[in-house]
Amino acid sequence: MSETGVKFEFPQRLFIDGAWTDAAHGDRFDVVNPATGEVLARIADGRREDARQALDAAVASQVAWAETPPRERSEILRRAYDLIIEHIDELAMLITLEMGKPLADARGEVSYGAEFFRWFAEEAVRIGGDHTLSGDGRTRIVVTREPVGPCVVVTPWNFPLAMGTRKIGPALAAGCTVVFKPAEQTPLTALYLAHILSLAGLPDGVVNVVTTTAAAEVVGYWLDSGQARKLSFTGSTEVGRILLAQASKHVMRTSMELGGNAPFIVCHDADIDTAVEGAITAKMRNMGEACTAANRLYVHADVIEEFTKRFAERMAALRLGPGWEDGVQVGPLIDHDALRKVESLVRDAVDRGARVATGGESPVDGLLYPPTVLVDVALDCELASAEIFGPVAPIFTFTDEAEAVRLANDTEWGLVGYIFTQDIDRAFRLAGGLEVGMVGLNTGLVSNPAGPFGGVKSSGLGREGGRWGIDEYLEYKYFAIPRR
Repeated sequence: MSETGVKFEFPQRLFIDGAWTDAAHGDRFDVVNPATGEVLARIADGRREDARQALDAAVASQVAWAETPPRERSEILRRAYDLIIEHIDELAMLITLEMGKPLADARGEVSYGAEFFRWFAEEAVRIGGDHTLSGDGRTRIVVTREPVGPCVVVTPWNFPLAMGTRKIGPALAAGCTVVFKPAEQTPLTALYLAHILSLAGLPDGVVNVVTTTAAAEVVGYWLDSGQARKLSFTGSTEVGRILLAQASKHVMRTSMELGGNAPFIVCHDADIDTAVEGAITAKMRNMGEACTAANRLYVHADVIEEFTKRFAERMAALRLGPGWEDGVQVGPLIDHDALRKVESLVRDAVDRGARVATGGESPVDGLLYPPTVLVDVALDCELASAEIFGPVAPIFTFTDEAEAVRLANDTEWGLVGYIFTQDIDRAFRLAGGLEVGMVGLNTGLVSNPAGPFGGVKSSGLGREGGRWGIDEYLEYKYFAIPRR
């Protein structure tokens, strides 16, 4: 039991072939609350042998799961959705304890994550194909869609429930089995999700979870095996490149949701109230620890003074503390490495002439870093090009649309961009010019289970969510049938 009084009423072991099991070598590792340093649990630390057993279970279950009627797969996902909503309070507290985000944000993640199961429960019964004739009329062409096969799912720590459901939902709907490696900082939420899927009636071996501190050993085995046929990864671009190289050995299907460096453009005609609230959402959701976080705020010279003043006031007013306390809006960063990175980026920017509008000092307590706004930021400082992953907002000035687009696109990443303007023509011009996979217009929130989440350039491959998300888990098969 944690100091908050939460009991973990599910096993803290590996979930393989429908059974909770210890790691083959008996190893365990600590899961730590970033707000207090308290050890929440000691859970099974899987290795190569555990990875083998998990993949064997997924492979053995693949044919039967693919042949399971779509409606049956759909109903299992829908029951899992209902169970997540039924246990929203427990799941939200669990996310807050192991990841740090405020309880209100955690509840939002649970609702968001659950929706992927409901959405793909509906998509499971809508997998179609095609029928046409060849140009000469001599051949019937019948096209079907079939599951790609066993899938490797690897998720990050920042959205421990939603990143799992966003991948597992379409995989199950399509008829694929899964081996799942969650982040070592936040494995408890993944184990709870496995528990819920079991309660929902998912057959043994269809989803298998290996928690581990040896990600390269476990995931490397899955990719090298030749048995897994699909990799879905969310994480850093650096790791994504390594996994793509490994997946190429067996020409695996891959989808990658990688890093981001989102531009946030405030035009001279923007509604400042809307822009400030949008910036708070886009920057401070998840303490800025999100690939969609507004990383670089480009504000037109005509409104930069007003916007900066009001945005800094809003940032300064945010309450910091442990995520489970009432009224807390900013929780701790995930670990000391994250804290050191944020401190280093701010220090470098200030050394190069940036001014601190609010925040910028040492952590308030432990891993709590104050919401920070910097102005007069040099374009050649690290903050202008790095993915911050923290509550720091650098503000830059622009004077015309072409300059804003040029600055926004001056990055290897291209996940999301935000535009604030009241001119619809300007909105479409800017959106068309941004090299990104998603655009938020007068909103700081783009993530939605009904939309195709994903980016371009070094931000990844493929899309997750919406009617497009299931395509990543399906292959086409074409039948040529001569007409007699």
